[in-house]
Amino acid sequence: MKVKIEKGLPSGEIKAPPSKSYAHRLLICSALSGKDSSVTGIAQSEDMLATLDCISSLGVDYSVNNQSVQFIGKKEAGTVFNCRESGSTLRFFIPIALARGGVCEFRGTERLISRGISIYEEICKKQGISLSYTDTSITFDGALKPDTFEVRGDISSQFISGLFFALPLLDGDSTVKITTELESKPYIDITIDALSRFGVRIEQISDREFFIRGKQKYISADVSVEGDFSNSAFLEAFGVLGTDISVIGLYYSSLQGDKIYKEFFKQIKNGYFEADISSCPDLGPILIALCAARDGGYITGTRRLKIKESDRAEAMASELAKLGIRVDVLENAVKIHKGELQAPVEELSSHNDHRIAMSLAVLATLTGATINGAEAVSKSYPSFFEDISSLGVKCEVINENN
Repeated sequence: MKVKIEKGLPSGEIKAPPSKSYAHRLLICSALSGKDSSVTGIAQSEDMLATLDCISSLGVDYSVNNQSVQFIGKKEAGTVFNCRESGSTLRFFIPIALARGGVCEFRGTERLISRGISIYEEICKKQGISLSYTDTSITFDGALKPDTFEVRGDISSQFISGLFFALPLLDGDSTVKITTELESKPYIDITIDALSRFGVRIEQISDREFFIRGKQKYISADVSVEGDFSNSAFLEAFGVLGTDISVIGLYYSSLQGDKIYKEFFKQIKNGYFEADISSCPDLGPILIALCAARDGGYITGTRRLKIKESDRAEAMASELAKLGIRVDVLENAVKIHKGELQAPVEELSSHNDHRIAMSLAVLATLTGATINGAEAVSKSYPSFFEDISSLGVKCEVINENN
């Protein structure tokens, strides 16, 4: 799918989409509690559908009504977990599936599987769990056992969260020790908060050590998903470009680390931008885009942008070159040179990455542009183009078969 966007800034008020980070976690906790739990405020994005597919494979039955998911009991469990292209789903469910033991197969796109699960590989080797790969799957055989787990904290917090979901289900107590500086700590906080709503406790011993008591039980609860700062950033980004946008429905005491975008946006409006985004890497593409539209910037803590849905720093550098802006991609930093945005003479590409597509859509309102692969937004924010159209962005959707 292609989307053609005309030059012209939007304005108005819009409700924040639901938090993808909270939605994943609350759905998993609800499923592990059994029946009589519900989660409201679910956007049926590709990532959420992947998590629901894997919940079904756990043997949990549910019904979906608009933005609400009701868990209604047990069903026959499966051994195949279809994660589509959701890294969160893959990393969260591997320990959960291993907690029940036996053979299980996780399927996904080539890009997802190539992003790797190095932390889990090390755990499986230590515990005698076998695993094998194809380009689009990983198969495990074995059972997760209580242990002291030493985990790097500078790769992805999702591995730690995955263990936090599974270890309370085991017969004995476990400890998780973080062996490096813990990046993306707000996501760990979100996981612990979600677990606490369902009666599961994670005890923090120190900055890098957590104790998890075994034989805990998830209790039933009815919960709602709060507004998403990560995706709201793409809406409020228009305000940095000189328009008046108000996003409502955000909880400002939220644990979401990406709420820092509001402070970052103020800095970008004031001039040359410098910041470390190691704790909020998902903001990388939109921050790079806004620096390109304003006075340039130097963003550090970007190493993990390489292992997202695309190599996000390189993807943004490639697309911004089409708009006349030079970007230098370094080992753990990105330098955005100040320049004048130019209307592209060729199509922009999403690189099959939802956050690249949305970042380019924001810039396209300054220059006009056509974005190829715009359907990538369905991964996290399927109504994105409808929402920005409601604010006055002139979008024309061009389907491949047109």
